[in-house]
Amino acid sequence: MISEGALAPFFLRANENVSAYPLFPAKRLFLSRSLLMTAPSQVLKIRRPDDWHVHLRDGDMLKTVVPYTSEIYGRAIVMPNLASPITTVDAAIAYRQRILDAVPAGHDFTPLMTCYLTDSLDADELERGFHEGVFTAAKLYPANATTNSSHGVTSVDAIMPVLERMEKLGMPLLVHGEVTHAEVDIFDREARFIDTVMEPLRQRLTALKVVFEHITTKDAAQYVRDGNDYLAATITPQHLMFNRNDMLVGGIRPHLYCLPILKRNIHQQALRELVASGFTRAFLGTDSAPHSRHRKETSCGCAGCFNAPSALGSYAAVFEEMNALAHFEAFCSLNGPQFYGLPVNAGWVELVRDEQQVPENIALADDSLVPFLAGETVRWSVKK
Repeated sequence: MISEGALAPFFLRANENVSAYPLFPAKRLFLSRSLLMTAPSQVLKIRRPDDWHVHLRDGDMLKTVVPYTSEIYGRAIVMPNLASPITTVDAAIAYRQRILDAVPAGHDFTPLMTCYLTDSLDADELERGFHEGVFTAAKLYPANATTNSSHGVTSVDAIMPVLERMEKLGMPLLVHGEVTHAEVDIFDREARFIDTVMEPLRQRLTALKVVFEHITTKDAAQYVRDGNDYLAATITPQHLMFNRNDMLVGGIRPHLYCLPILKRNIHQQALRELVASGFTRAFLGTDSAPHSRHRKETSCGCAGCFNAPSALGSYAAVFEEMNALAHFEAFCSLNGPQFYGLPVNAGWVELVRDEQQVPENIALADDSLVPFLAGETVRWSVKK
């Protein structure tokens, strides 16, 4: 049950004027005042959101998954970790066109392309892509940290000239924040990364814009909260909704397995408290990462949750549980553009509080996809 007090100042009765309920102080008038819920229909209307971290893959998989993102989000930061990583302007242009070709008619969607950083990347190529509007950001994968990261960076020192160029350009650096040393426990990799990589880097390049992607720990939440305006974070629905017990107790649930891995409940709670506080440098990044069923349900399964079909409703459920729906629109639609220096989207999305069942599977040409929350009933869904 949603309390009227929890939804103030945007719980409206019939014919009540939304302008009487300003959501933001005058100094942020560029932010929407549209967030509202009506008691009879329980419809939540927000500025059209963006997904600041998504994997769209390639080939037949791309054609299957793109519509789930393009239907809801105005823009998405597209990860470059294909089997042949996106390291050149020409490769990014070609990949962007393949994405656009998969967008259904009627969907107004802009893919924002990223460059995969390698030890040998040409800084001039990166700068050219940024100036030409092809690259929005560059992605740092520590070598072997996650799917298709074998070409990743072996040390920050190896790419320091590229990072210095990015700082001068004002180009955001997107970071998968885990160390990959064999001796470091998988549940400690994010905290160790902060101490040994992230903080030294930010001390050295003080004006480099950094997005600490898919944060999973209390350590990361506190680090981003204590940081300056050059540091932001994305948070996934799975890390807000679940912890490692949900994945491991009573049987292994492979469709909750992702990297960074789910952590203890104290870390999950820290992430929930961060978003519920209205912190403006945290924003939506689903890290939707599809793998075919046979690659997930196997003795050595792949990491990644395909959450695009239900992500926005999942976030809404978390904000509702935290009595924080007043901050939902900013997290989904406003904080990201503000950090990236982009305008907010012109359109709107409505979510309805009407229980819907997530499909058990989604057909592929020669297999199937099992979506996040497959077969489960979700409280919030996007109004079609």
